[in-house]
Amino acid sequence: MAEHRSPIGIVGGSGMLGSAIAQALLKSGIVEAGDLWISNTRGALPDADALPGVQVTSDNDALADVCDTVILSVPPSAAASLRIAASNRLVISVMAGVTLAGLQGITGAERSVRAMSSPAAAFRAAYSPWMASPGVTAADRARVTDIFGACGLTDEIHDEALFDHFTAMTGPVPGFVAFFADCMVEHAEKSGIPPDIAERAIRQLFLSAGAMLSQGEASPGDHVTSMIDYAGTTAAGLVSMRDSPIAASIAEGLDAAARQARSMG
Repeated sequence: MAEHRSPIGIVGGSGMLGSAIAQALLKSGIVEAGDLWISNTRGALPDADALPGVQVTSDNDALADVCDTVILSVPPSAAASLRIAASNRLVISVMAGVTLAGLQGITGAERSVRAMSSPAAAFRAAYSPWMASPGVTAADRARVTDIFGACGLTDEIHDEALFDHFTAMTGPVPGFVAFFADCMVEHAEKSGIPPDIAERAIRQLFLSAGAMLSQGEASPGDHVTSMIDYAGTTAAGLVSMRDSPIAASIAEGLDAAARQARSMG
């Protein structure tokens, strides 16, 4: 990881996503607490113990005056009214639906990056794709890679139209995965398993499945195929699900989320 010690500011850094990114940056050593600035409307942190030693302000422009890198993490509904003078800064947005052109209109920054992350950054387990404007330099790219590498996994992409899909798929953690887990918990309870045991079992299932998917070489499709080929009890369930409309329903849900992301822009 490259050494970067210059100040970083997070506008909206006390929200769920902004706070998660702030925690990741501090845990990774990308920035020291005294060089991490957070702005919000109150000029104070609701939980100061979560981010000890950081600088807090209600003045976005004061934050931009100090920080070489400015991360915008306000709700998409607040983006239209957000204005910040950051023309000579590296500006990174994790605001859903806000395009690179929109970001440059908000900040005046030629060095702009549109990104998508998730609250899993607090555990350094987020996936954060990002795209750079033409003015972003090689040094800026290294900076962005370090920031989002501290949050989990990251990739630079080159097609802005894909961001609506990433917003739908990887932004809402735990989101859709939690919905599937909740369905399994409900089924377990209806089958007579005590609620506390049902929830503990399914939490552990998703923990172990996530570890196997993230750390192993087999793709998700490979896992499904191998379990069907094994022809055991799981195969019966997977074949039933594969032959059901569930895949189409999942695609419909993701498309609906992507349309919503598009409309916010």
